[in-house]
Amino acid sequence: MTVRDGQRIDRRIDRSYGELSPQEQRAADFILDHLSDLAVYSGTELAQRSGVSKATVSRLFRRLGFENAQEVREHARTLRSSGVPVGGATPGSSADLGAHLVREVENLRRCFDALGPERLEQTTELLLRSRSVTVVGLRNGYPLAVHLREQLSQARGAVHLAPQPGQTISEEFADRDARDAAVVFGFRRRTAGFGAMIAAIAATGTAVVLIGDASARRYAEFASVWIECPIDSVSALDSYASAMSLVNLLASNVLSARPRESRTRVAAINSLYEELGELE
Repeated sequence: MTVRDGQRIDRRIDRSYGELSPQEQRAADFILDHLSDLAVYSGTELAQRSGVSKATVSRLFRRLGFENAQEVREHARTLRSSGVPVGGATPGSSADLGAHLVREVENLRRCFDALGPERLEQTTELLLRSRSVTVVGLRNGYPLAVHLREQLSQARGAVHLAPQPGQTISEEFADRDARDAAVVFGFRRRTAGFGAMIAAIAATGTAVVLIGDASARRYAEFASVWIECPIDSVSALDSYASAMSLVNLLASNVLSARPRESRTRVAAINSLYEELGELE
């Protein structure tokens, strides 16, 4: 089930809040404050925790367009699995920070267990031997794409970022072919048309490295290499720590694969830094 913004329970509450009874508003307030826990609460638990009757909770659900508490729980699970920020505790206590650390470490472990030496070597070869590398990042993938482009540029030339401001993907891939490679970031809540975009890139003959969470697996057929990066988080927002660590690993591998050429390029870049006074 796909949840559009207008169908989200918090949006439904916002639209209907003024028409709710005081008791229904009390239950609605509790729901809005505990959206991240909504997937595990029964109707009875919601009533007890919000200090209203179970009948009030049932009426509220019906007003919001849900059949029962089970449908609400399924709705909440769909929200979170699609990447919608739905509340969550603010890290602050030792327990919160500990849970955050445990989840981050688990994401990293799962990412690199799935990657393995063979897939890492294959990706490194593509990034090293291709005539050009175009890094594609939209929405949450954009900062990752920017960072990978900057890091790869330390190791080799002809590394491009797409799309450029005010441009589209088409301008970047019109002259690409099997001599080129692309790294495409595809994390959940992707833009409409992502599938058509990656299919078109692959159709040019360009070797595609696809990096994304589990929801991007459906597009793996278009990729020469598919790398899954878990982004699960104990907070309301997804965590991209594993993806950023992967970016570091890939760029470092390319840099170290040809040490003499890399040293020459880095030295040339540093000379320009000094000539232009760009760094402290």
